[in-house]
Amino acid sequence: MFKKVKLLLPAETVDMGGFPVKQPLPTIKVDQVDPFLLLHHASAKPLKDRPARTQGVGPHPHRGFSPVTFVIEGSVHHRDSRGNSQIARSGEVQWMHAGMGIIHSERPSEDLVEAHARQEIIQLWINSPAKSKMKEPEYSFLGKDSMIVFSSEDGKVSNSLISGTYGSKNGPIHGESPLLVIWSSGKEGGKQDFNIPAGYNCCLYVIQGKLNIEGYGMVEEENLVVFEEEGEETGIGLLDDSEFLVLAGMPIGEKVVQHGPFVMNSETEIMEAMRDYQMGKMGILIEEEL
Repeated sequence: MFKKVKLLLPAETVDMGGFPVKQPLPTIKVDQVDPFLLLHHASAKPLKDRPARTQGVGPHPHRGFSPVTFVIEGSVHHRDSRGNSQIARSGEVQWMHAGMGIIHSERPSEDLVEAHARQEIIQLWINSPAKSKMKEPEYSFLGKDSMIVFSSEDGKVSNSLISGTYGSKNGPIHGESPLLVIWSSGKEGGKQDFNIPAGYNCCLYVIQGKLNIEGYGMVEEENLVVFEEEGEETGIGLLDDSEFLVLAGMPIGEKVVQHGPFVMNSETEIMEAMRDYQMGKMGILIEEEL
């Protein structure tokens, strides 16, 4: 049984400290698609006359969830207060579980600035259950050579399994709650049906191109499709050369209290996070080269 579309959420432009990004989630009416809290789609060219270390997003803290970055085009240089320094390029993923607290920055790489090339990324925030919010932080890099890939029956759609289990395949990233995250791209005319585990919330974000959703119709790029709970299959047809994310997860079902970069279960825990950050308990990030 194919899942029916519950909501179609177009990405709207929001100002993130002078940096415009497209945001389909959250919206005024939809706070989250549990466990998914936020999706940002950003595209920009770095300034050629400024060092890479003064561009992008500077050091900032997180606690209580996993910020995940998908590099669509260009590159991102991740640095954090746990000593990680990693450049991810087109087709690669940076997955960080912030846990009890970490400070990180996300800059363009030096070679991207020198080439004055475009950077396009998706950043996804995935909530953590209460039992994981104060775990030690963990950073994972998923390069092209470590992707678990499967194709559609017609061979026109390539799917990278980022997290979760699909058939006999296991994604390399283990989330803090049950997830299924798939990054797909394919040629016009391709068709891919996905089996979604029972009980999972499921949504799909069209990065580029146009898709036909079985039982619904056409969905254009920069739109987030949220499916109904019933059904365990989604039918996707590519009307153009397209790229999209399938995001599914077991709802955590806990109270969410968010203040900026902190996502906890109570107002008291938010106050504790702010205090711990100010006291330096999330570490210090001094940005240096690789």
